[in-house]
Amino acid sequence: MSLSISIFGLGYVGSVSAACFASMGHRVTGVDVSRAKVEMLESGRSPIIEARMAELVAEARQTCRLHATTDSNAAVCDSEISFVCVGTPSLRSGKLDLRHVEQVAREIGGALREKKSHHVVVLRSTVLPGTTESLVVPVLESASGRRAGSDFTVAYNPEFMREGSAVADFFDPPHTILGARDPNHLAPLRELYKPVGGTSFETQIAVAEMVKYVSNVFHAVKVGFANEIGTLCKHLGVDTQAVTKVFTSDTKLNISPAYLSPGFAFGGSCLPKDLRALAYRARELDLSLPLLESIVPSNAAHVDRTVDAVLRTNKKKISVLGLSFKSGTDDLRESPQVHLIKRLLGEGCQIQVWDQDVSLGRLAGSNRQYIEEVIPHIGSLLSTDLEQMVRTAEVVIIGTKSVDGKQISTYLRPEQEVIDLINLDSSRRPESPASYQGVCW
Repeated sequence: MSLSISIFGLGYVGSVSAACFASMGHRVTGVDVSRAKVEMLESGRSPIIEARMAELVAEARQTCRLHATTDSNAAVCDSEISFVCVGTPSLRSGKLDLRHVEQVAREIGGALREKKSHHVVVLRSTVLPGTTESLVVPVLESASGRRAGSDFTVAYNPEFMREGSAVADFFDPPHTILGARDPNHLAPLRELYKPVGGTSFETQIAVAEMVKYVSNVFHAVKVGFANEIGTLCKHLGVDTQAVTKVFTSDTKLNISPAYLSPGFAFGGSCLPKDLRALAYRARELDLSLPLLESIVPSNAAHVDRTVDAVLRTNKKKISVLGLSFKSGTDDLRESPQVHLIKRLLGEGCQIQVWDQDVSLGRLAGSNRQYIEEVIPHIGSLLSTDLEQMVRTAEVVIIGTKSVDGKQISTYLRPEQEVIDLINLDSSRRPESPASYQGVCW
């Protein structure tokens, strides 16, 4: 059965959801305040860098299953289901900024005031438990003059897509979670997700909201844990790789090896923000959660150790390969590489940066806003000449899996230093002549 869907917010979650739903045969309208994103989607181009997105968007536009607009009223009136996929960034305190969610809820509610047929509103943005019921539903009811549960229904459907493999994760998620006041409200979503793999759970809205945080915080815990263990192993003279191999082989008690390979600090638009939000909420409740509160400082300390490793070389000409927080994306939000570069610039280092997926001209929305606020002059450091960057550097920092260490080896000199942040597979690591070290192995 083909459904008509409107998706509010054309960032990573919204763009991928729109393209994937359209590829499943549904008629999808993407909605965003950014005219640049809307125009890109309307012209058949993906507004984000993500595997398979270019093909999915082009095909969906050619078959007229995917459209984009800035007109929220028209999008709601022409659809049966509206997904809210807007960002929920952190304020300086760590508290979530819910302005975008509230604004979209108000726009959808205003459109529902005029709409005669039943409508389903699905929140997909990451929000703390209770937000859907305490903020979204009241705003929808106030703006529409109608009652949730009878005139329209509201559900919460968290996403579990990793940037770099988001399309694959959409079609084969670890699970699909649908939260609603009444299971009967989930009928259209049940139908919508029928072709998608993985186990499906139907639960209360607050449970669905919380599961997203539990998952992201646990991922962050695993990253911090692996990095601290790797650091301890290195200082004890123990083989980090051997320890990791044995430890992650236990899939019965240790669950899985995901996120448990020592590497660089975590970043992106999810893990740091979600950790801060839970810590802020805990403080509001006068709760002491020392483990959760220690994860962000532990992550920052990992960046500090990397800065120290670079400075100990007593060399100033640094080439950084990889700028986005994760290989295969152009997302710079809270990228640890960005923070590393900013710190090294402050220490008087001369920095060049290469990342095949990052083009400042393509950045839009919160991604562009972040880089303009944190390091606005980054454009002057970017280079597309990988060979020149490696040859002229004194220290080469590998921060992306998009590079082949064997290829880099042909450009290296014996007096150069190579610092690996992302734990390249041994078969892809640079060979001599340059000195090689891992950040925590």
